[in-house]
Amino acid sequence: MPGRAEGKVVIVTGGARGIGAAICEVLAREGAKVAITDILDKEGKELEEKIRRQGGIAKYYHMDVTKESEVKDVFAQIAKDFGKINGLVNNAGILGVNKPTHEVTEEEWDKVMAVNVKGVFFCTKHVIPYMKEAGGGSIVNIASVYGLIGNADVPPYHASKGAVIAMTKNDATIYAKDNIRVNAVCPGATWTKMVEDIIIKSGMSIEEGKKAFASFHLLGRLIDPEDQAYAVLYLISDESKNVTGTTLLVDAGWTAK
Repeated sequence: MPGRAEGKVVIVTGGARGIGAAICEVLAREGAKVAITDILDKEGKELEEKIRRQGGIAKYYHMDVTKESEVKDVFAQIAKDFGKINGLVNNAGILGVNKPTHEVTEEEWDKVMAVNVKGVFFCTKHVIPYMKEAGGGSIVNIASVYGLIGNADVPPYHASKGAVIAMTKNDATIYAKDNIRVNAVCPGATWTKMVEDIIIKSGMSIEEGKKAFASFHLLGRLIDPEDQAYAVLYLISDESKNVTGTTLLVDAGWTAK
């Protein structure tokens, strides 16, 4: 029986660890050929080898999403290596500073926007021609519940994820005629290094921090990266062929409150 992503060539940005790594592993298990992109070369190459050992097809590429020429060149190489591109997961993102808005510097604001917003723009811009050539495709943007609600912290991150949701809806409208679908996944508190770092900086123990994050969710638990990956798998697969311009919440009920 073919995998749910059989025949897809999918680029995953920020794919070396966390949610991105889980996405790469799940897509590869389900038959996709996965281009892992990141600036974390050691982790990226290790993930490539792990997927290959498990029988999947993956290749790691060093790529900084904030550099348009690099995005363009890497996408061209991926298309050459795999013959086509019909999937893109814009997962690369950073949290940025946790200060009140009036204390955030221009440099701190721009750093988050460069990765979380401009990176999505560059990758979408340069994947579209390949998807048109392939007869269609699926773009999945990893946003956040922070793009939908306020949580009195990390203002640049909130703003960036709100922008990603707006970009998702608009690009879905622009490219529907080309059979290119564009959707977003909005994770709640998911156990990644990003969340672990927040806990460490707060001075709480890991267990205290996990309980604090879990308390945001109606289901009372943290989310596993693989849970986000399965949402992405659905949106990349043909199972979602009539789904575009939507925001899929995997937030354990956080935003239902």
